[in-house]
Amino acid sequence: MSKNIDRRKFLRLSAVAGTGVLLLPEVAKASVLKETDENPEGSRQQKIPTRILGKTGIEMPILSMGVMRADNPSVLRAAYQSGIFHYDTAHGYQNGKNEELVGKFFKDKPRDSFFVATKISSPYPFKDTFETDLDEKLNLSLQRLQMDYVDIFYAHALKGTEEVTNDRLIAALKKIKSEGKARFIGFSTHAHKVEQIDAAIQAGIYDVILLSYNFKLNNLKETEDAIERGVKAGIGFVGMKCMTGGVEDTQGKKIINAQACLKWVWQNKHITTVIPGFSSYDQLDECLAAVHDLELSAQEKEYIAWLREEEMLYCQQCEQCLSQCRKHLPIPDIMRAYMYTYGYKYPALSKETLAEIQLPEDTCSGCTSCTVRCPSGFDVEKKIAAILPVMQIQDVFLT
Repeated sequence: MSKNIDRRKFLRLSAVAGTGVLLLPEVAKASVLKETDENPEGSRQQKIPTRILGKTGIEMPILSMGVMRADNPSVLRAAYQSGIFHYDTAHGYQNGKNEELVGKFFKDKPRDSFFVATKISSPYPFKDTFETDLDEKLNLSLQRLQMDYVDIFYAHALKGTEEVTNDRLIAALKKIKSEGKARFIGFSTHAHKVEQIDAAIQAGIYDVILLSYNFKLNNLKETEDAIERGVKAGIGFVGMKCMTGGVEDTQGKKIINAQACLKWVWQNKHITTVIPGFSSYDQLDECLAAVHDLELSAQEKEYIAWLREEEMLYCQQCEQCLSQCRKHLPIPDIMRAYMYTYGYKYPALSKETLAEIQLPEDTCSGCTSCTVRCPSGFDVEKKIAAILPVMQIQDVFLT
């Protein structure tokens, strides 16, 4: 461990103990800013580069926070002090506790000093009660957040173009915006991004799209071309899954170089901001270090090129597996749950994901051998066997 890292950890402990901190390393400032009675939140930093979020006109720092895994308000405070402006949560994260965390932290902050997005998923095809259910969930989200409105409301995890252009969804989103419950509306997506972006352009109502975007994408050129078309139509783009699962290997033992991943994403000027899900001071500091040096070094370029060829945890969501599976299992969702446990170290989210897709207990019974051959090289049978036990673990034992 370097002396610099030891010093940063010492400074954090000093700040917690109330000791004055005078000299701080530049990238560590976010996590150790001194709090006093006169300045309870510390001095906010304003050095993160900014970009405009599409037709919203909002000038936004290129680094935001995905609050999904965070359960410590101190990390949220450190992000806020560092100059991070945008915070992304969802109705289902931590069974609602994530929105409550955000709400408690921001309840006394000036409303123009932060920008919050939340997301709600609805099974498709939509139920007869879709509109009522969505309205009730959003009202509950606003109650948890202790806010009259969110800055962005996303229809969460849309899977096809038919959802993007669905008349009922469009009407519901327009209603949310007209009632003042959200300033801007959009959707999040992991799959079929190219087609969905074009569908969003056609629909003409979407302000923002939250999409998975990283160097592992098989259809990177097509995705970037679609993003450019979306930007020309006024749509703002927020990047997620930028670290391809957070680890280099399929077992989740080697932490990925977060700085290289973020810098790679920021080379695309059409991605306004990214929402890495940091949940510790060290992870936040890694992200901030990338902000202060956006150019990829020769070594980082070599690292990214090497990882492109390695099997990792990021599922392309290409859905080629669906027709191969005898039992028609939602394998892309299962692979995403696998990534949450072995990459994010967040089995509780894995269980939430598996519960949403309502997997049967006898998931693979009757299959003597797996017929799925993943184009990314995933051993689907092995990964399913490794993730299913999460469904049987009591919530109290999950993190």
